[in-house]
Formats: sequence, C-alpha cells, structure tokens
Amino acid sequence: MGFDTVTLEEVFASSWVTPGPPSGVTVSVTLIHSGEKESYLEQVDKLVKSHVLHGSESLCKMLQYLAHQALNHPGVSVKEYQIATEVFGRSSDFDPHLDATVRVRAGRLRSKLDEYYRGVGHDDAIVVELPKGSYSLSFHPRSAEDLLRATPGPYAVLDEFTMQPSARKFALVIVVLCVLLAGSIIANVGLLWARWSRRPVASSPADTAPPIFQLFWQPFLAGPEEPWVVFSNAGFIGRPETGMRYFNPAEDSPDHILDHYTGVGEVLAVSDLDHLFGQFRHRIHIKRGSLFTPDDAKNNNLIFVGSPAENLALAEIPGTQEFVFKRVPSGPRKGDLAIFNVHPKAGEPSAFLPNPPTPPLAEDYSIIALVRGLNPARSTLILAGTSTIGTQAAAEFVCQPNSLRELLRQLNVSNSSDLKPFEAVLRVEVRRDVPIESKLIAVRKDLS
Repeated sequence: MGFDTVTLEEVFASSWVTPGPPSGVTVSVTLIHSGEKESYLEQVDKLVKSHVLHGSESLCKMLQYLAHQALNHPGVSVKEYQIATEVFGRSSDFDPHLDATVRVRAGRLRSKLDEYYRGVGHDDAIVVELPKGSYSLSFHPRSAEDLLRATPGPYAVLDEFTMQPSARKFALVIVVLCVLLAGSIIANVGLLWARWSRRPVASSPADTAPPIFQLFWQPFLAGPEEPWVVFSNAGFIGRPETGMRYFNPAEDSPDHILDHYTGVGEVLAVSDLDHLFGQFRHRIHIKRGSLFTPDDAKNNNLIFVGSPAENLALAEIPGTQEFVFKRVPSGPRKGDLAIFNVHPKAGEPSAFLPNPPTPPLAEDYSIIALVRGLNPARSTLILAGTSTIGTQAAAEFVCQPNSLRELLRQLNVSNSSDLKPFEAVLRVEVRRDVPIESKLIAVRKDLS
C-alpha cells in the first residue's frame, strides 16, 4: 500500500524564501496513507451532502478546498489571501484588513461542523475540524472505544476511570464481541427486517429531527393533511432570448404573461423545507403562487415562500400587520421594494431598505411571520425577502436548529402551545449572491 508523499523541497519552497530549512531547525513531514486520504475525502463528501451544509454552496467550496490543501500539502498553512482569491474569486488586490469574507465564512464553517458532529454525525468514524485561528483543516479518526462510547445501545457503559487498564481492555474486548455477535444475529434476520421496513410509515415525528423543530413546526404537523408550500412565480412579459420584465397591468395584456419562472432563493427554500419535513416523515404539497386560490387558504396549512411583490397570492389572504412590503413612493429609491415598519420602536427605522439594486447585493432584509389565516384552525407562515436571496435566508433561518432556537428565545416560547402569531425582520449579509449571515433585528409577538 502506497503513501501520498511530499518532498522536502516542496515543503521548503512553501515555507521559506530560499530552499532548505533554517539552520538548526528540525523538519517533520507528515505522510498521509493513500487509504486514509480516500477515507478523509469520503468524509468531506459526506459532510457536503448532509442537510447541515445543504444550500451553503460557498461553505461547501471552502471545505473541499481546505481538505485538498490539507491532504495534498500536509504541514503547509493556508493563507487568508489564498482562500479569498482561489475559492471566492476575489481580485489580486484583496486586503484581509478591509474584507472579512474569509473570516466570516470560516466561522460559519466551524459552527456547521460542530452542528454536524453534535447531530447526525455523532458516531462518524472520522472527525473533520477547522481549529480556531487557523485555516488548516484537520482529520481525527475515532478509535473503536470512542465509537462504542458515542453509539447508544443496550449495553452498559463502562466507566474507564474506575477500572484498571487491563480490566478496561478486557471489558472493551467483551463489548466488541457482544456487538459482533449482535451484528451476526441481525444479519441472519435481515430479510425479515427488510420486509418489515417496507411497511407504510406513520407521519409521526422522526427520531432524527431535533426537538427544537417539533416546538416550532408542530402546527404544520398536527393533522394528517400535507401543508402547502406556495412559492412565488411572478408574471413576466417578453422572452429570455429577447429580454424580460415584470408584467404591468396598466400597459400589458394578461394574454402575454409568462408565469413559469421563479428565483433561485425560492427553489433552495422549497428544498430546505422538503428536507425538514422529511425528517418528520411528513410530506409537503408544493404549488406555484399563480395557481393558488382563496379556497386553498381555507382548507390547508400554508407556507408562503416569496414576497407579495412576486407571490401575488399573498394579496388575497390576511398578511403581515407590523412589517409590510411596499414600494418606496418617492425619492432616489422610488419604486424599490422595502419592508415598512408600521409602528417603529425606539431605535428602529421606519423602513428596512436593502442596498441599491445595482450589483453586487451586499445586504437584504426578510420577514418571518406566523399569521392568522382565513380559517382560524389553520396556520400560515410567511418566508419572504425583498430579493430572492432574502427569501432563501428566511427559510434557512427556520430550518436550522441554532437560528430557530434564537427566534423562539426572543418569542419566549418553551412549548408549542406558547407559539402565537408573530412577525420578525432579518438583516441578511450577502456575498456573491449567497446569504452569509442572518440576524434578527425586530420582533413583534403575541399579535391578534
């Protein structure tokens, strides 16, 4: 079995201006077994495909880049400038003192890795870490003892601090033998298990769904019917090859409307919601806004994805009261979509307006709102931004445990019965058309 090696000349060329190490310095070069490298890359691929990093394209690119750097150039540190220019496409004059993009995303990546290993990856054989203060990814294979300790099962947990080393080794051997024996028994009844597992599964919450999700999403899980996800698809005039614009009822004939387009943020939001409800073994019914009718609002729990500017179905049902989407009526930003603050509190602006629409978009605002629908027995959730990126950020916020926990904390919700109609505004930091960080900046709760 071979090793992926790196020559001393390559290490010296990456570390010093002149070849060769400084006098008196001992160089230690880590060689990575080719089989280990393959396992590490498989673990990175597993992370990229997990729901924790789902939709975070920039974080996935950064993780893959850092992994290849760590495995192909072991012992060579990765520079912030290198990541900015080679991963995020920054120009050669990138200044890390003026642009914190790399540091911000590295922080988010650390949080995502921690979230993954505290959740679905708690028993993975390989741990991937990005230590603080460094951009060098590290890989830590777990020992058999670590895996046994991390994996819950019907066996007693042995306290290593109360046993002598020889006793610990003997106990570990016994436990491993028990696990192997159990595995053999399970293999012999595999056919019966396969037949049983094909039976229809009830729409009860799955064991893999974090409890915080149950707390917030209970109104949409209570009944046997599927909640409806209504995504925006604004009407356009024209064709992609000749140019398109929004439909203007004062000028255009409705016969010429093209209503089969939607934004990338809406697509990713629907994907996040589908994955979320999949954890509860619960399906969702997806419908485009142009086909929605008020009768649908009377009979179903609804999740609207997209603002009223594009999701015109929102205009046909009760919507938000405190934070309202409107076009700016006058001034240099006339016609731009903003979120107007109907009753501003001390220190709050009267309107939340993103940066000018000329590229690149750096800041957006979005709304998360639980409102009363036409049927009081049904629930309606609105996830909408002033742009498609803001809409994506709103969906991500309620589909991720940490951010959802912060929302429920501000709403003072400790059980599902405490959840009352509310409206909240997010400020969304955007880089290269990807929502990087979202923060709650205004909340109205217990609305009638």
